[in-house]
Amino acid sequence: MKVSEALKSRITCRAYLDKPVSEETVRELIEVAKYAPSGGNLQPWNVDVLTGAKLAEFLAMIAEKQKTNPLGDGSEYDIYPKGLGDPYRARRSKCGEDMYASIGVARDDKAGRLSHFLRNFEAFGAPVLMFFSVERYMGPPQWSDVGMFMQSLMLLAREHGLHTSAQEAWAIWPNAVREFIGMPDDRMLFCGLGLGYMDTSAAVNTLRTERAPFEEIVTLHGF
Repeated sequence: MKVSEALKSRITCRAYLDKPVSEETVRELIEVAKYAPSGGNLQPWNVDVLTGAKLAEFLAMIAEKQKTNPLGDGSEYDIYPKGLGDPYRARRSKCGEDMYASIGVARDDKAGRLSHFLRNFEAFGAPVLMFFSVERYMGPPQWSDVGMFMQSLMLLAREHGLHTSAQEAWAIWPNAVREFIGMPDDRMLFCGLGLGYMDTSAAVNTLRTERAPFEEIVTLHGF
């Protein structure tokens, strides 16, 4: 598969088949993804991987906590900037509306929207769930490195016929995640990433988000 094909076929998968991903495959994805760019070769990424009984145990723990704490522990960083303006606010809104439309959930169906949102904390049924964390004293450049590492892993997953779902939603459960995986206090949870085989029959996986036109995001100089 060409890199361009991997990029264009990568989506946020929100429904997976009940089919395991081997340890060998997970290891290979990470071993290759670690060649992602990293300023000063710091390689500031840390990855914890859950699958099988451990993943089931973790998700059961989260489900139990949600009964009394549905909004989680609270994110340790702003997932979106306060006062998010256009065109970013409009893009985010359209993404959400298109997603709910794909599964027939109306704008005023608050229960239906909440039900789908809570699927985040079932990892959308992914058989593998990864958590990415970074030392607290690291700055935006190192967070950027972590993002490039994750992007590399997501593209490599497509090469293996797999799909992914990057989930910043997990950032609202930093204490629960830290407790379960034994993450040191000096690390901050960035996000989760589901990995598995896409359920192509699921309506939600028909969603394809739009991208801004070239002229909207690029200014050419000297061409």
